[in-house]
Amino acid sequence: MKITRVQTLVLNLPMVIEGAPPMLGGRPRTSIDMLLVRIDTDGGVTGWGEAFGHRIFPATRAAIDTLLGPMCVGRDPSQIAAINDEMQRLLHGIGRNGPVIYALSGIDIALWDIAGKVAGVPLYRLLGGSPRADLPAYASLLRYGTADAVARYTEQALGRGYRLIKLHEITVPEVKAARDVAGPGIPIMIDTNCPWTVAQAVEMARRLAPFDPHWLEEPVWPPENLAGLAEVRARGGLATAAGENYGTVWEFRRAFEAGALTYAQPSVTKIGGVTEMRRVMTVAEAFGVHVVPHSAYFGPGLLAAIHCIAAMPTESWVERFYCDFADNPLGDAIHPKNGRIGVPQGPGLGVDPDPRMIEKLAR
Repeated sequence: MKITRVQTLVLNLPMVIEGAPPMLGGRPRTSIDMLLVRIDTDGGVTGWGEAFGHRIFPATRAAIDTLLGPMCVGRDPSQIAAINDEMQRLLHGIGRNGPVIYALSGIDIALWDIAGKVAGVPLYRLLGGSPRADLPAYASLLRYGTADAVARYTEQALGRGYRLIKLHEITVPEVKAARDVAGPGIPIMIDTNCPWTVAQAVEMARRLAPFDPHWLEEPVWPPENLAGLAEVRARGGLATAAGENYGTVWEFRRAFEAGALTYAQPSVTKIGGVTEMRRVMTVAEAFGVHVVPHSAYFGPGLLAAIHCIAAMPTESWVERFYCDFADNPLGDAIHPKNGRIGVPQGPGLGVDPDPRMIEKLAR
């Protein structure tokens, strides 16, 4: 079997929003971009992947269309590790993070989808996982910037069955509002998206401690300041989490060696796909760091993250970015029920994007 075509498709998913638009990437957003990767073969098997698309899809798409995609045509799709390694080596001069690695991620996910389909088993079983019907999901609330909005969405998420909540707030009143609504028994995580110096982060960790955060995520600018993150972990008194901005397993290894992380958060659409995600999980286990992948997306990348988590020996959580959509290409597969999200049981990723939705949402 040979790869005959690598195609990119960009979708735009309008969000269903109550009240003011939430903040994403520093500005109000009313929709989410999705960059799909489709790989066709001469054996009639098609694989679907997703490369990181929020705000950066034109560059990632160009990397696939002009560099990585043509390198794949004519290759045996089952040679996933060899293709991944060859691309990383040949393209390292362009960068070990950012659009090229995002592009590799989408291709790698699609190749694993093909592998599962050829084998006739769901991806998590192909990766050695035990049978699992579903996994615990946490509601990853967006940034609303007011205590009233945080309280309203926290209550809504709890009403939908979530028992794990993550905030994207950076001030005390909003965190207090979530804790007041949730009560003492609900884990609350705080993702701050790299806003502070080390000294500011230590101070904020201590101010947030009374609200019992389960972890403090990316508190330090820049995200590669591993020594600073380790200092916040040591002096701030809270567990730390990071990794969505790391480009390869080597960045995670440096973070583990620095003692910077309690929780590692590789993003399958940014790290190099399923192949590199598995490498991160192996190294994290050696350092005693728990992996809770970042998965703030809604296409094959979310499915791939679910399968990687389902293949872990112990249960971990699935991040579900807290957005509602009138239409999405995966239908009910992206919707948790009673705080748990289903592990697709079909071959490969288990669910293909709906072609009608692709046509409707294409930009």
